[in-house]
Amino acid sequence: MYGNPQRRSVSDVQALRQTGGHWLKERREQLGLSQRQLAKLVGADYYTFISQLETGRGRIPPDRYKDWARAFQMRERDFVQQVLRYYDPVTYDILFSPPDEMGEAV
Repeated sequence: MYGNPQRRSVSDVQALRQTGGHWLKERREQLGLSQRQLAKLVGADYYTFISQLETGRGRIPPDRYKDWARAFQMRERDFVQQVLRYYDPVTYDILFSPPDEMGEAV
């Protein structure tokens, strides 16, 4: 995804980010949080950062995953697993897809 543009197009990456942003927005709304409230909980300087993430323009910095998990009232492991699905699908597939007969993720 990162270094091999032949494997995933820019539009594929953007679509994944948008889907991830939709998930972030749904989770925030389920918890009854405004973008400003979430920004404060995760230590973002500007609430507009939350808006950018929710529209798929950007990604959560990995060093902030614990803050986001806490804000979303999720176990850290569950939160990271969810965002990897959108931010790094290659790693997600390797770690979480069922293995094939050779023991490799499919």
